[in-house]
Amino acid sequence: MLLCWWATVTEAKYIKYKDPKQPLGVRIKDLMARMTLQEKIGQMVQIEREAASADIMKKYFIGSILSGGGSVPTKRASPETWVSAVNEYQKGSLSTRLGIPMIYGIDAVHGHNNVYNATIFPHNVGLGATRDPELVKKIGAATALEVRATGIPYAFAPCIAVCRDPRWGRCYESYSEDHKIVQAMTEIIPGLQGDLPAGSQKGVPFVGGKTKVAACAKHYVGDGGTTKGINENNTIIDFNGLLNIHMPAYRNSISKGVATVMVSYSSWNGKKMHANHDLITGFLKNKLRFRGFVISDWQGLDRITSPPHANYSFSVEAGVGAGIDMVMVPYNFTEFLDDLTFQVKNGIVPMARIDDAVKRILRVKFVMGLFENPMADLSLVNQLGSQEHRELAREAVRKSLVLLKNGKSAENPLLPLPKKAPKILVAGSHADNLGNQCGGWTIEWQGLGGNDLTSGTTILTAVKNTVESGTQIVYNQNPDLEFVKSNKFSYAIVVVGEPPYAETAGDSMNLEIAEPGASTITNVCAAVKCVVVIVSGRPVVIQPYLAKIDALVAAWLPGTEGQGVADVLFGDYGFTGKLARTWFKTVEQLPMNVGDPHYDPLFPFGFGLTTEPTKQT
Repeated sequence: MLLCWWATVTEAKYIKYKDPKQPLGVRIKDLMARMTLQEKIGQMVQIEREAASADIMKKYFIGSILSGGGSVPTKRASPETWVSAVNEYQKGSLSTRLGIPMIYGIDAVHGHNNVYNATIFPHNVGLGATRDPELVKKIGAATALEVRATGIPYAFAPCIAVCRDPRWGRCYESYSEDHKIVQAMTEIIPGLQGDLPAGSQKGVPFVGGKTKVAACAKHYVGDGGTTKGINENNTIIDFNGLLNIHMPAYRNSISKGVATVMVSYSSWNGKKMHANHDLITGFLKNKLRFRGFVISDWQGLDRITSPPHANYSFSVEAGVGAGIDMVMVPYNFTEFLDDLTFQVKNGIVPMARIDDAVKRILRVKFVMGLFENPMADLSLVNQLGSQEHRELAREAVRKSLVLLKNGKSAENPLLPLPKKAPKILVAGSHADNLGNQCGGWTIEWQGLGGNDLTSGTTILTAVKNTVESGTQIVYNQNPDLEFVKSNKFSYAIVVVGEPPYAETAGDSMNLEIAEPGASTITNVCAAVKCVVVIVSGRPVVIQPYLAKIDALVAAWLPGTEGQGVADVLFGDYGFTGKLARTWFKTVEQLPMNVGDPHYDPLFPFGFGLTTEPTKQT
């Protein structure tokens, strides 16, 4: 009797979808058979942290939470604070009838960039210049550890846009104008997610456990090809052009097991990507056999109409109908839930479409082990901003620097600079400004200027760390000509560039360096030998000043480890970076990419002078 009773109790407790020994398909099928429509639609919703609570997660069966740019539990929150906040939401999800864990996502696009004290790596524009996919894979692995250190298992990276016009405010998020370099850099995906096991089925997502995160290839597709580089605008190109330029890196990402794909705000030949059934369902899901989930961008459904949110029920029908599985709502989620529920109940959106979405979301959650390990712990907190990761970022900075000019003539190179000199001048708006050095998507969505945003090393500090003790360094942000002439400097380092920006705020029709950069170059370089270091998210107008400049370095947006700049300027390491973007003469030439008939650059794609490391006594 007792044995019989015990067997019945055990049987009642055994739930197939909770058994990790069961095949993936069996677990998904078992769980979905138990789910109500309300529970299914809840899985398709991603809400902002500020709109979330444990009670909301439980009441509405919400599938996912995100932190938008700059959205943090508290200012300068520690990893422990992050873990505790993420777990609090997760407890709400686990207390539901079926206990389906939520997945928490964040923009970790150059390291774990929203988080205080995290290692900030160079933005993608710089990583493209390294031509080093293995390095980028290591950066992915380091980023995954830092993201997991805060209890988060999902990063909205990498951006695999092919930026065809530097006037675009997101060009620094793109590795290159050349799809081949972007394809090579998809090596960041196995860095973030782990290496795909041998014999894996093509298109099925893979995330290798608690030190890895789900990645997100974005923004599907053609985000980098809009007219005049206007953000979220229209990419006018034929299907072959779309396939040959903007699509290839998606093929690589899918073959590397990428878990998710984010849809682009932009349109292709006038049709909004968020409503493009042919490209999302027809091509990505059916042709490329992508088996992870497709996520919208922030309020991506709202922006299907112009003005946004003008007809939300239409947007829901169009976006979900196109094949979007998870919707980054991110605030007004009850409206989405109500609209989609109504549409399913009235046969406007077929139940099969809901089931496809939920199956994909659950597939990712099962694959990454969220059901077995839904709660984060503190085991990785010391990975955040670790010395090892900062050294890796410093290496990435060194390899990303591109030497564009070295001496007024090749016979008289200025670089590498001597560490021993009586007196040197460091000048420019970007010499002692960590925020400018990191760019957008750092602590805040738009980035921040100044030096108190997070911990790191400015280029000025790096120079001070590098020169010999007897060398006097004079720092003057914007000196006049008289000051430079009267001081008898051995040489000068001028660091100028762009202020931080993100997305539309970065769209620029003139691409000029920020004031007073031009006058700093003019005043300093007229009176003393100078190396100009450009800190920017893209090529900028430099031709008018080039004759005055002795040496010119493109440093892109190097991040927190400015020591990497001094490492190369002073010859501890050689310059090796090569332009992954064409450097134009004037903005009137744009768009101008390698292979174009009107190609007449200031510095061509692939250009980059080299130096040898020097032994300085």
